[in-house]
Amino acid sequence: MFSAPSGCGKGTVLNELFKRLPDIHYSVSATTRAPRDGEVDGKSYYFITKDEFNNLIKTNGMLEYASFCGNYYGTPKEKIMECLENGQDVILEIETAGAMMVKAVHPEAVLIFMLPPSVEELKSRLIGRGTEDMDTILRRVGEASREIQLSRNYDFVFVNDKLDEAVDTLTGIIKYSKNLTGNNIDLIKGVLEQC
Repeated sequence: MFSAPSGCGKGTVLNELFKRLPDIHYSVSATTRAPRDGEVDGKSYYFITKDEFNNLIKTNGMLEYASFCGNYYGTPKEKIMECLENGQDVILEIETAGAMMVKAVHPEAVLIFMLPPSVEELKSRLIGRGTEDMDTILRRVGEASREIQLSRNYDFVFVNDKLDEAVDTLTGIIKYSKNLTGNNIDLIKGVLEQC
C-alpha cells in the first residue's frame, strides 16, 4: 500500500514505477469527489455517488474506505482479492486511515509512505496544480501534517525530492518486500516438506 499527502507526487511516481514493473496490478480506488482535468473514470478513480459508495460499504464490497476533505475514498474489494488469489502483486494508492484498516485485516500487507521534501514545498506544489482554492489547499496542508504523523506506523518511508531517486527507492522497496519472511510462509513450508 502506498500513501503520501495530497500534492506529494504520488501519481507521477507511480506512473514511472509501472514503466519499470509492468506486472504489478494498480488498484483503482473509488471516490465521491468530482474528477479533475485529465482524470478518467475507471483509470484514475471510479467516480461514484455517495449513495453508490454507501451501498458498497453496506454490502461489504469495500476493502477499506475513509472520508477525506468532505469526500469518500476507498478500495473496491473484488478485483484486489482476485489478483491476490492469482499470485499477482497489487499496489493500492491509499489514504492513511484506509491503510490502517487494511493492515488490521491483512497484517502481511506492506505499507509505504512517501514524504514531501518539506511542508512548504508541498504547499507550493498544491498551489502550482491550480485545481483548488486557497482554503482547500490550506486544509490539505493541515491534513498532510496529520498524515505525516501517521507515517510512523508504516513499514517504509522515503522522500520525493527528485523523481528518479524516488522511483528508484520505491522500486527497491517493492523488490525487497517480496523477500520478507511474512510474505514467504508457503515457500518455507514447501522447503520443510521436502526434509
